[in-house]
Amino acid sequence: MGKGTDKLMLIDGNSITYRAFFAIPPLTNSSGLQTNAIFGFTTMLLKVLEEEKPTHIVVAFDAGKVTFRHEGYAEYKGGREKTPPELSQQFPVLKELIKSFSIPQYELAGYEADDIIGTLSRLAEEQDRQVVVVSGDKDLLQLASDNVTVLLTRKGVSEVERYTPADVDARYGLKPLQIIDLKGLMGDPSDNIPGVPGVGEKTALKLLHEYGSVENVLDNLGNLKGKLKENIESNVDNARMSKKLATIYREVPLDKTVDDAKWDGYDPAELAASLRKLEFKSLLDRLDLGGADGASAGERTKAAEYEVVVVGDEADGWERLTAALPQAEALLVEAAGDNPHLAEGIGLAIAAGSACYVLAFPQLKSDRAEPLRAWLADAAAPKTGYDLHRAELVLGHAGYPLSGQAFDVQLAAYLLDPTEADPSLAGLLQRHGLPSVPSDEAVYGKGAKFKVPPEEELAAHLAAKADAVRRLDPVLRDELEKLGMHKLYFELEHPLSRVLAQMELQGIKCEGAALQELGKEFQRRIEEIVAEIYKLAGTEFNIGSPKQLGEILFDKLGLPVIKKNKTGYSTDAEVLEKLEPYHEIVRLILHYRQLAKLQSTYIEGLTKEIREDTGGKIHTFYRQTIAATGRLSSQYPNLQNIPIRLEEGRQIRKAFVPSKPGWRILAADYSQIELRVLAHISGDERLKEAFLQEMDIHTKTAMDVFGVPKEQVDANMRRSAKAVNFGIVYGISDYGLSQNLNITRKEAAAFIEQYFSVFRGVRRYMDEIVEQARRDGYVTTLLERRRYLPDIRASNFNLRSFAERTAMNTPIQGTAADIIKLAMIRMDEALHDRGMKSRMLLQVHDELVFEVPEEEFETMKALVPQVMETAIRLDVPLKADVSFGSNWYEAK
Repeated sequence: MGKGTDKLMLIDGNSITYRAFFAIPPLTNSSGLQTNAIFGFTTMLLKVLEEEKPTHIVVAFDAGKVTFRHEGYAEYKGGREKTPPELSQQFPVLKELIKSFSIPQYELAGYEADDIIGTLSRLAEEQDRQVVVVSGDKDLLQLASDNVTVLLTRKGVSEVERYTPADVDARYGLKPLQIIDLKGLMGDPSDNIPGVPGVGEKTALKLLHEYGSVENVLDNLGNLKGKLKENIESNVDNARMSKKLATIYREVPLDKTVDDAKWDGYDPAELAASLRKLEFKSLLDRLDLGGADGASAGERTKAAEYEVVVVGDEADGWERLTAALPQAEALLVEAAGDNPHLAEGIGLAIAAGSACYVLAFPQLKSDRAEPLRAWLADAAAPKTGYDLHRAELVLGHAGYPLSGQAFDVQLAAYLLDPTEADPSLAGLLQRHGLPSVPSDEAVYGKGAKFKVPPEEELAAHLAAKADAVRRLDPVLRDELEKLGMHKLYFELEHPLSRVLAQMELQGIKCEGAALQELGKEFQRRIEEIVAEIYKLAGTEFNIGSPKQLGEILFDKLGLPVIKKNKTGYSTDAEVLEKLEPYHEIVRLILHYRQLAKLQSTYIEGLTKEIREDTGGKIHTFYRQTIAATGRLSSQYPNLQNIPIRLEEGRQIRKAFVPSKPGWRILAADYSQIELRVLAHISGDERLKEAFLQEMDIHTKTAMDVFGVPKEQVDANMRRSAKAVNFGIVYGISDYGLSQNLNITRKEAAAFIEQYFSVFRGVRRYMDEIVEQARRDGYVTTLLERRRYLPDIRASNFNLRSFAERTAMNTPIQGTAADIIKLAMIRMDEALHDRGMKSRMLLQVHDELVFEVPEEEFETMKALVPQVMETAIRLDVPLKADVSFGSNWYEAK
């Protein structure tokens, strides 16, 4: 293509983005990012690309607020309102999107986008190239020429008007270069260009039609009369300066050439991924990019074409499945019920080559299923699936071991974005632009309406899900690699999934009789407390009724009203805690509530979870894909939340015992792991010194903050230091600390400030991590786990503050979570390598719980802390405290 047929498109990035922001109603994606300016810019870009078909393209941006024009006129653009934060936060995201279009972006300090466009258009004209300038600013009309056409946006950014020199003449009766004279006379309030007071567009055009330029108008002042003459005479310098300010500088020292702006189109996969992240579904559909970030269009069509083979009573289906197992690409295990330990198997689907093999779950018992059962148990046969952890539990309880887990698309997707709103298989497909599958709810119904569909419909659904898993496999592996999370997945989360499943299948023995005895004691104590409450109230009432309780506390006893709600007095825990000093009844009510919850949630709740078919054990379900920090969540039942602040709550742990006579429970707890991680990440010398010298960290903090020797640190000082230590880890505010210590916010703020003045490395870390989060949009743990923070640039103070606190504490909490996960993997390996009988039963935040036979006591006492303390190397030592007991309570 000769240069005469080249077409260079130059887009005024700032102008178009500003116009889009104010023209389009606010749009916000599910991550909380406002996207209206980005959406408007992109729709305009697609329109001009389609209509103009450029061979070269550049989007130019202003590089900063100060340009060479400020040297002559400091007030240039001084009248502009500050850019709304909702718009500011969109610029970096927009620039990333433009990058995914493979479009070059130019900006240069000291110059505006107009100047870059002016310079590039001049260079292109000199090379006989055609130029199209796209802007919302009429100043750019001065560039129109035989080779340069200017497109001005109108009606927001949805439509454009074309301006050649002839069009400028038709609209204004001026040559393009006279646009700067027009601005010289009438000024431009948006850029704070003064012009001549009292001279608007109509008057300025009349003067230019007669005199041609600002200079000629000034030379002919004698021909003017009245107020107009007076205004111009008083503003001669302003008129000259305004024309100069409006003149686009076309000699910018760019290190880029027009040839550098060559555009060969965008990569569909990259653009689709960016549009999907922004949730611009209409633009994906418009560009037909629904599946572009997977395989090519041909490959996607091929991937969606498969034969559904229902394996049942006929020998042929079993023979085909058996032959296909070595080429299996995906395994799907379908079961009904949220709790995988009780879920009823529905079916299996295996995608292999051009077929998806589907069988009902009961078919696993068939004699013909022996090769399939062997394949499921074969560690050398790799399996890719969706939630293989759940699949292992469902199969395990049915008596079919699962091994050889190679890749879990659900787990990978969680690591890539732990805040993803829809982690279902259907949601993942939509997110990655792959052909979707019906949601499980659409196929089965929900709750009481749950119903397994007819065989043909069920087979089609399971086959589609298995096929979807194999299509997601390469896409997610590639993303993990690109984001540097390959090691986090394959060396931490993936092996941990198997460790957790084995722990859960093992379960922990819980003595129902012990729970019942404890329940009787709780009930007796509850009755005593109720009697005392009635005596203090002078009447009987329903303690569980907020309305009746409010009447007793505030109307009858006259306690101060702290808070009201729609139904009357508030009696929530926060209110009662503030009222506790005023009357003895409040302490009793708080104790009553705590015991009542222990009775209903834990005594009754845990009793229901004991399974006699597994030897009186409770089997919790650990979720790896719930918490954004990377912490594990325990469900069905939650064994991580048994209250231990109350002695009665701690007593519940007495019911958890070893599964064999003569064995003991071993509990190992990381000591202050998050503060140790903080010392490492922040590099604070005082914190590091405390841990390196094995000092009590809270006493050390009290010494440093209060400026006293160790001997003068009293209990209150240490308590305050402890509160601020752990508060810092969680990004505590002065309000939060004031509530914890029952002091004023002013005192709390002063305490925090004093802490930061002593632990300067911690302050530096907090400032730097927030700044990094603003720049990158996410923070990471030491093991490269990511957490995205879309609200870090939010204009809403509360949203932004929460995101800032999250930025501070996620690397600490997340790293601590990663460390104990590493320790679990290392412990599992150590137990297997040594052929030991001891078993890991539970993980409760920073604690691991084991059951240990008598002959392994001494070995485990040494082995567990050794493994936990060497799971990762930090600048300060990790410490694990180990204890034994005949039950979990005694071990703690």
